[in-house]
Amino acid sequence: YVGQEKVRPLEGWQPIAFANDWLKPQRLQNGTSYFYFATDQFRYEGVVNPDKKGWGGRGMHPADFNALAVRLGWLPSFPQFSQNSLDIMKEAREKGLREDKDVVDEVVRRIKENELDWAIEHPDDPRNFPRVFFNWRSNLLGDSGKGHEYFVRHLVGGDDQVLTDTEHSWRPETVDTEGEAPRGKADLLVSMDFRMTSSGLFSNIVLSAATWDEK
Repeated sequence: YVGQEKVRPLEGWQPIAFANDWLKPQRLQNGTSYFYFATDQFRYEGVVNPDKKGWGGRGMHPADFNALAVRLGWLPSFPQFSQNSLDIMKEAREKGLREDKDVVDEVVRRIKENELDWAIEHPDDPRNFPRVFFNWRSNLLGDSGKGHEYFVRHLVGGDDQVLTDTEHSWRPETVDTEGEAPRGKADLLVSMDFRMTSSGLFSNIVLSAATWDEK
């Protein structure tokens, strides 16, 4: 069943969607990590086995694993920084930096001196919210997305039935969890589908699509 939610043929779609004919191959972020932070599910983790040891002789929160992978360059994650990448480049140009290597060195310096924040470490900073969300041929809310009620509460901002709380949850060490988790991060949710799914019911705008037979 899930096959109809995939883009076919992907090989022909990617060059058009990501301009592969004149850019290097893109590093796409995996959806599991993206929605884990966008829906604040990392705030609700429970310690299944507190005696189980991980790297460094201690258990690591899944959010900390993700943040570590991003900092090391293993895991693509967007947005990358809490500051807009265009503004980062603009400031570098204003400092007279023209070569790519000089800009990279400046960004590395700012990271080391804590002048630049990783967005994955501050997922509930309004600067890092997924403000406009397009849902294309996927029943994200109610089927594909794991943790439906968290999607409704934190991404959409609708009436939810979350039965747990974050008061006694397992807190990550490198990802900010200060304050109450925001509700309704997305300002606009658009669904494009040939049937009214539960995603469409939660959307601000629904754009109808034709099935393959109709085309």
